[in-house]
Amino acid sequence: MRKIYFDEDVDLAPLQGRLIGVIGYGNQGSAQARNLRDSGMEVIVGNRRDAYYQEAQRDGFPVFSIAQATSRADLVLVGIPDEIQQQVYERHMQKHIRGGQVLDFASSYGYRFKCIQPPPDVDVVMMSPRAMGVTVRELFVEGKGVPAFVAVGHDASGQARQIALALAKGVGCTRAGVLECTFQDEADVNLFGEQALWPLFNQALLLSYEVLVEAGVPPELVALEFYASGEAGEIFHKMAVEGMFEQTRYHSPTSQYGTLTRHEQLPAEEVRQRMKDTLRDIRNGRFAEEWAREQADGYPNLKRLRRQAFRHPLNRVEKNIRPLTPR
Repeated sequence: MRKIYFDEDVDLAPLQGRLIGVIGYGNQGSAQARNLRDSGMEVIVGNRRDAYYQEAQRDGFPVFSIAQATSRADLVLVGIPDEIQQQVYERHMQKHIRGGQVLDFASSYGYRFKCIQPPPDVDVVMMSPRAMGVTVRELFVEGKGVPAFVAVGHDASGQARQIALALAKGVGCTRAGVLECTFQDEADVNLFGEQALWPLFNQALLLSYEVLVEAGVPPELVALEFYASGEAGEIFHKMAVEGMFEQTRYHSPTSQYGTLTRHEQLPAEEVRQRMKDTLRDIRNGRFAEEWAREQADGYPNLKRLRRQAFRHPLNRVEKNIRPLTPR
């Protein structure tokens, strides 16, 4: 069993005396910057001159261009989205990276698929909270934290692992618990969830909606029952804190019997093979190549699929039941 690191297992000393430059003051970057500052670290922000730049200034950070922040910082935290990391790195960061620096990623994609290739004399780590930035910040303020993954991509100093864990503690993640993995592990599980689990879940919801509505059930009842009431979120929360099967004791025997018996009737082997194909294309880089082409072409498929999704009748039904959904 992998060791789980908590506050008492980790020291903040590897961050002491290091200037941390957070590149990108968006969802994740702003949360980590504020948490690290509240943990006693010296933090600056690098961002282009937009609304996020102004927000960082309002939050009291010294704010610089991305190039200036990269040059000044001892530890560079890359908090910008995956799809623009290579462009930003090559245009604004690459020539300012120097030996002895630490390059920290909030997710594995850019380094894992060689969009970014740092020089050999810098430490490369990942500290990836497993929650949205707003949750990372809110729980920190409450004295809690979210779990995280940490990984070492390159250990030039001999201290990369300790630095990654110290970052996790500074952001508050060791309050909840931190697992060590590899960049490939994080990419595999993250992309697999996005490309195998959630498409299956989305399709199941839409098919359920369509079958019942075609059979004459009012669409508002269907949407409310399956997710809009918030009950599905409660079930997922119980799965997280008690276990996927342990939480079934909160459901009626009728529910348990119906779920477990019909579970066995689904085409599991066909789905399993499709999932294996998805994982293969993640690991061999085929998806990364496809996504790079999509970006270069101006996102034609993404735009088409989003238009198609928002034309579905479910969108109108959701507006009708908005007063019934939990806030």
